[in-house]
Parts: sequence; C-alpha cells; structure tokens
Amino acid sequence: MNAPLTPRTATGAGVRADRVRVHFPTRAGTVKAVEDVSFDIHPGETFGLIGESGSGKTTLGRALAGLQPLTDGHLFYDGQAPSSLNRAQRRRQRRDHQIIFQDPHAALNPRMSIARSVMEPLDILGDGDRRQRRRVVDEALERVGLPAGIGRRYPHELSGGQKQRVNIARTLTLRPRFIVCDEVVAALDVSIRGAILNLFADLQDEFGITYAFITHDISVVSHVSDRVGVLYLGRLMEQGPAGAVCEQPLHPYTQALLSAEPLPCPATSVTTAAASACRAKSPARSIRRPAARSAPAARGRKRAAPSRRRNGGKWHQTIAWPAISPAPPEPPVFRTKQQNSRRAP
Repeated sequence: MNAPLTPRTATGAGVRADRVRVHFPTRAGTVKAVEDVSFDIHPGETFGLIGESGSGKTTLGRALAGLQPLTDGHLFYDGQAPSSLNRAQRRRQRRDHQIIFQDPHAALNPRMSIARSVMEPLDILGDGDRRQRRRVVDEALERVGLPAGIGRRYPHELSGGQKQRVNIARTLTLRPRFIVCDEVVAALDVSIRGAILNLFADLQDEFGITYAFITHDISVVSHVSDRVGVLYLGRLMEQGPAGAVCEQPLHPYTQALLSAEPLPCPATSVTTAAASACRAKSPARSIRRPAARSAPAARGRKRAAPSRRRNGGKWHQTIAWPAISPAPPEPPVFRTKQQNSRRAP
C-alpha cells in the first residue's frame, strides 16, 4: 500500500552523471545530443540546466528520468547504477525518479478525468485498494492547491496552471525523491509562474525532494537553483553555484547567454553592481526572457584551458573551449510576389 503524503524522514536522492552520452543515428550521420556530460546533484538540492534550444537539455532530462537509454556513460542514484539492478529492483527504483513534462496539455489524457489521471500511476503499480488510492489522490490534489471536486472534471475544463498542478499532483502520488522538471513554467502565463515555482520550493522543504530544473530562462534558474550547469551543443560548458555562474561567468558562451538577457534597468547610466541590485529587486525577475540563439561573443576566441574558481566552499568550473572561426552572415533573400506564388516544377 502506498503511504499517505507525509514528509520523508530521509533526504532526496543523490544523482551522479558520469561521462553520459546520448547519440541518435540518422541517414545524414550521428546526432550527438549529449556528449561527455558529468555532474553531481546532491540530495535535497536543485540543480539547474540552462541552454539555448537544441542544446540537449530535454534529452539529458529524459535520460536522468530513465526514459532515454544511454549510448555511453553511467548514471548513479544513491550510488547505485540501474544497469546493476534486476527487473524488480529497477521497477522499485524508478518510482523514486519522476519527470514533469513541459506541455501540461499534452501530458493529460483528454478522455480521462483528473482523478483517473492522477490515480493512474497507483493503478499501474497496484498500490492499495481503490479507496486507499482515492484518498492518496485527494491528498495530492489538495497539497498542490487545487479545489475540492476538481477530480470529476476533464482537462479541457482546466486552465494551463491548473493542468500543471495536476501533473505535479500525479507525480507526488508516488512520493518520489528525485524529479526532473522539464520547462515546467515555459507554457504558463507570467502571472502564475511565480505560484508554481513557490509550490516547488514548498514541496522541496516538506518532502526533501531533489530537483533537476531544466529551462532556458536565466531569471528562473537563478531564482530556484542552488547550482547551475550550462549546456551548449550537448556539452556542459560551465557549472557552479547559481550566484557565481549568473554574476561572474567564466566561459565565453555563458557570458554571451547572459548578455542576451534584457535588464529591467536601462544600461546607459547604470553600473554593473547597480544593475544587478536593480534586477534582483525588480518584480519582472520571474518573467520569462528569451535565451541566446548563438554565441557571438565566443566566436573567434582562442582555445583556453579549463578554469576553476572556489566560491564559498564550492567549485565553479568550466571546460576548455575550442577556437571558433567566425562565419560570415548569409545575405538576406528577398522574393517578389510572383516568385512566392510560382509553383515548383
């Protein structure tokens, strides 16, 4: 039987990635979505992963949740590798490692009521009888701040924020110790993102959950994360404490990524320290901001050795970056109305 939603006596799970690689073979060649990525996530902390679109964040998150097989490398949960467990042990371990997907609309079956969707993991695992499962579902929905009786509704009757809360409640029914949050607030309105992020913080304080928080929003990851890793083209460019990475980045790509974030204060007459203080106090800090699509500041730089800096007892480090030859921009192509309407032969 699955126990009620009570805080765990132990802390969240510790996760370690050791030279993880995920490749996808195609007709044109091999796509190296994740290449030689290593990091540690300590129990009870939030590790943020940021990067532009196509950098391998979601693929790495799916691998951490056990949904994507590894091409090479190893993953360890509390010092145990899933490959060393038998089928029954791996099934028990998987309930401790869950994922919340980016799109709250696609994550719910439109033909199932909210109560049935939240109860589905318990039905699959066969925990308790139907009355006990219903009690766990009601407790989970209440814990995420949803009103009583919402279990009888269907997904099309809920707002985007309510659907995401339902997805969080469904994850909580298994009382996981490690949760991968894949762009959980990207599809939500700015007005309710703060409430969802506060909910994650409250659940971490109450249940001791460990998070891998994937996002391309620098303001969000700096607000919720203890440590941050920066991904680019499947590689981990830089990792360290959130404050050190966001305020004093070492890698040129991280500097270019942060430079693309608009400041709420005009930069014409504000110093760096004053702008940082203004940005920390601004209510627009939780608003999503676009990430950089390229690394112009990294182009043309010479290869440098890895850098390490000790910050408050924690290491802030980068990898060596190769020289990137600047590519000339392609000239824009302007078509006439006749050319656009002309059909291909």
